[in-house]
Amino acid sequence: MTDSLPIDPQARIEVLLVGMNGDLRGKMIPLSAEDKVWKKAVRLPSSTQSLDIWGDDNDDITGISLTLGDPDGICVPDRRTLCSMPWGPQGSKQVLATMHDLDGAPYFVCPRGILARVLERFKALGLTPVVATELEFYLIEDDWRETGRPAPPKALQYRGEPNGFQLYDMRATAAMEDYLATLRGYCDAMDLPADATTAEFGPGQFEVNLLHRPDALAAADDCIYLKRAAEYAARRHGLKSTCMAKPYSDHAGSGLHVHISIIDNEGRNILDAAGAEPVRLKSITAGLMQTMAEAQLIFAPFANSYRRFQPGSFAPDRIDWGFGHRGTAIRIPEKDGPGARIEHRVAGADANPYLLLTALLGGILRGLENELDPGPATTPDETGHHAGFLTHDFLTAVEAFRQSAFIADIFGSQYQQLYGDTKRKEAITYLRSVSDFDYRTYLPRI
Repeated sequence: MTDSLPIDPQARIEVLLVGMNGDLRGKMIPLSAEDKVWKKAVRLPSSTQSLDIWGDDNDDITGISLTLGDPDGICVPDRRTLCSMPWGPQGSKQVLATMHDLDGAPYFVCPRGILARVLERFKALGLTPVVATELEFYLIEDDWRETGRPAPPKALQYRGEPNGFQLYDMRATAAMEDYLATLRGYCDAMDLPADATTAEFGPGQFEVNLLHRPDALAAADDCIYLKRAAEYAARRHGLKSTCMAKPYSDHAGSGLHVHISIIDNEGRNILDAAGAEPVRLKSITAGLMQTMAEAQLIFAPFANSYRRFQPGSFAPDRIDWGFGHRGTAIRIPEKDGPGARIEHRVAGADANPYLLLTALLGGILRGLENELDPGPATTPDETGHHAGFLTHDFLTAVEAFRQSAFIADIFGSQYQQLYGDTKRKEAITYLRSVSDFDYRTYLPRI
């Protein structure tokens, strides 16, 4: 915040909890009452983070809401995440919190707490994941509520139609320069480690890279804050940002790529092959491949997510890997030196970053604790060996998640059941819905 400016009497601090679907819920507290935040006096129903995509607590499925009297939990703020809220009244702040039971233990539904638990397993091994994310999102006109459809910003249209592909096109970034400057200003004010911004394939689609963090929880916090900053910057310019995985049928989907390396207590990257065979890199790649189908529901958490997995696109549809190959599910950009790492390319922009990193780190643990072989790499000349295909079906992914011993181990069996049952309801509701495609295709012909 800028100390030289007076604090607005309407300034506030927002205490934010991350929900199951990556949504933010919480409370606005007047800045004059900020002390209660740090005294852990802010409470919300502990079921808040189990709400489904429609905001239903699904007590008949979960049994943790009205069945128990909808008890409170404690919103425990993480002071490391305290930052400016630059779109609010001058002096406003925001902070991310972890939900705790009234007895002080982290509540099993809290995504931040789930990720923190898996990080304890790395700590016990004397290892630290170093993580960076690359978030893609679309900007759309703000009339979507009236039209029911997304449309690119008018500055990127010609006669009402998208003005072609815009990959790395500096004219596209120039056309949205005011918005991108606002977003960059918000990131600076929030101390987000935002790096490069590029125009992507789709009309109004952009990617913002976040720098590596030797703290996976902080990396997830950065990603969730970036989504929020992108949304509020869009509002300022009469637009909407969306992390919907596939907002347009005929344009690219939006991904959330994750880069991960592992350092030991001496700060050495244990994945560094030092010019030799990258045994450890290949082993963690195999661990990620072995667990990919079971965790796909985390990478693709909604019905729309599965429209992104299309053959011949940059969204992978095979469980495979390669050196520097952007068509594979797991890409190894570097195998030697401090930059040795994997890039996981499966998740959509709609993924919850905390649950996403939990699943990825769980797969990496499998590869660290066992010596695994991912098989031959995919190359431009050869398809390579792969353990199978990613599913294009929401319900199939739900059932794989619900039946997985790996998921029970990494997320906890109680969360596996709650998340899986809630997503099963969503998948069945989707399957029962008759779409415009059904009407346009079948009603006139059958």
